[in-house]
Amino acid sequence: MTFIDRVLQKPSYGWSDEKGELIIPSSKKLYSEAFSRINIFSTKKNWISLISWLMAVCMLPFFFFFLFKYFSLKLLVAFLLYSMIIMSTHGTIWFHRFSTHKAYTFSHPIWKFITQNLVLRTFPEEIYVVSHHVHHAKSDKPGDPYNSQGGFWYCMLSDVNHQSIAKDLNEEDYKRAAGFLQHTGIWINSYTQYLKWGSVASPLYTVGLWLLNWSFWYFIFYLLGGNGLACTLFSAAMFWFIFVRAFNYTGHGKGKVKHVDGIDFDRRNLSINQTRPGLFSGEWHNNHHLYPGSARAGFHRFQLDLAWIYIFSLYKIGLVSSYRDNKKDFLKKYGTKEGELSSANNKTVISQ
Repeated sequence: MTFIDRVLQKPSYGWSDEKGELIIPSSKKLYSEAFSRINIFSTKKNWISLISWLMAVCMLPFFFFFLFKYFSLKLLVAFLLYSMIIMSTHGTIWFHRFSTHKAYTFSHPIWKFITQNLVLRTFPEEIYVVSHHVHHAKSDKPGDPYNSQGGFWYCMLSDVNHQSIAKDLNEEDYKRAAGFLQHTGIWINSYTQYLKWGSVASPLYTVGLWLLNWSFWYFIFYLLGGNGLACTLFSAAMFWFIFVRAFNYTGHGKGKVKHVDGIDFDRRNLSINQTRPGLFSGEWHNNHHLYPGSARAGFHRFQLDLAWIYIFSLYKIGLVSSYRDNKKDFLKKYGTKEGELSSANNKTVISQ
């Protein structure tokens, strides 16, 4: 097997059968796998799988306070804005384009840290980044950690069932896996620590940053709107955190071929450009699969890309030092009229 085949922890039901076909487990089996993966009494190496679910559980009291004590139309608007646009766009900016694909670079670590913590933390970078590299290498094939052909729950439970790194990597493979995260600024375990904890990320760093992030944002939200706003936005973060998993299912056509001519040009996989994720967070997913390293994915005029606006704005004021933008190349290759008129730059911008 290649490194990309063995870097993730294989589920008990496996990725594929003897014929190489995707194994689609029952919902019961998927839930059984999930609870076994968060069982830290079985092994402390399950801590990083547990931490994401623990964050969601810790947000539940805020949701009940929002729903039964503070609910109002104004707070509902804030809930929807924070969950569907702010949290969603930040996921594209930080986890997707920077942490995974290194589509842009910061001019100083402080701007990286601020961007990392622009919103409430909901899961460690490691859970997203390593598995997303596998997703691109094996899109819609057995081994894709959130293969939409596995069904809705296959994707919804993928964060614990399929996205953790393997616990038995040799030292060379571990260093390669850790290299996926080196630029993010997280505290990385040594190989000896990895053998103890089963993760790239340091537990002390992960839990410590979580507590600091939540404390800071509760204080800010309280100053802006009291306990009502704080409970609302913590609830919104939980809502995004839970339902973003559904994007891995819908963003690849729910396991079916749903490409639209003139909209979805990458036919090597099932990814599609969807209007709501595109407009709300810049997640034009088929475009992204064509150019995963591009800091911009909204290539047509109608494809608003809020994540790109943030990245480009930081570049203009000197907080981002370089980025990759493949818009011109996209328009040139796919022969649209816009491509003939566009003056977009297909280049890597390098600091002076």
